[in-house]
Amino acid sequence: MNGHFDKIRGIDELPLFPLPVVLFPGAPLPLHIFEPRYRKMLRDVRASNNLFGVSYFEASASEYARPPLGHVGCVAEVVEVQPLPDGRSNILTVGLIRYQTIEYVESDEPYLIARVQFFEDDEEEDEALLRERAREVSELFLRIARAVRILNDESARELTEIPETDPERLSFLIASAIDLEGEVKQELLELRSTLKRLERLHEMLAQAVRSYEERARLHAIAKRNGHGGKKLEYEEP
Repeated sequence: MNGHFDKIRGIDELPLFPLPVVLFPGAPLPLHIFEPRYRKMLRDVRASNNLFGVSYFEASASEYARPPLGHVGCVAEVVEVQPLPDGRSNILTVGLIRYQTIEYVESDEPYLIARVQFFEDDEEEDEALLRERAREVSELFLRIARAVRILNDESARELTEIPETDPERLSFLIASAIDLEGEVKQELLELRSTLKRLERLHEMLAQAVRSYEERARLHAIAKRNGHGGKKLEYEEP
């Protein structure tokens, strides 16, 4: 993921967009821009580098008006903009790299600007263990994804390739894809160890996979029985 440093080289300040969502590097995030301050922010970043920071922040659950200093967020790159007639916009962004806020910058802009420090995961000592854990997490995730498709009556097709050869990227994509509380996702974002993130994901997926597969099995049986398939056989008591 080092290539992302090219896009943020020379940048030490970012406009911030506090949202009740966690953005991970490599993950897409569509947004609807309607508040005047963020319309202004979008115009400004479009005129410069198309980058702003997404900081997880539940305004209704906080006594503060902005995320605390030192929080970790993710740089969002604007890759597509759909302007609407009334000045609103639908945009598509993609997460690039994480940052930690150092201080807020005094500015006349209506949106927050922070001085930030970018970072990636630390290097792991045991590469073999890292690859093994990535493989296990990928397999668990794919098993759950297949079960979900059965539950949603989706036609069978190849699942999106999971990058086992890039454990850090894999950990972010799976953390983004699974349904977790915002606080849990934020904890995963803040971890600077790929191995620890994969181990957390492995624990959560391992707890869920059997439940998903059993529900999918029962759903498939019920669907067959409802459409003239083979009935369940049972013995009279």
